Amino acid sequence: MATNTGEGYRKGSVTGRTQVEREDGTHQKRDERTGEFMEVKQSDGKFKGVAREPDGRDTKNS
Repeated sequence: MATNTGEGYRKGSVTGRTQVEREDGTHQKRDERTGEFMEVKQSDGKFKGVAREPDGRDTKNS
């Protein structure tokens, strides 16, 4: 599991989650176990420490 360092970055990757870029340019998280779409990032950019789809990390439904 990823841990916050308190210095503006996260150590490790978040497991069981991926992110996709939506048509409107925002990013949304998805739970790999259930396939359920989760929160949408309100600010610009990507979620920190979350694998992007498809990328090969956390396959086999973590």
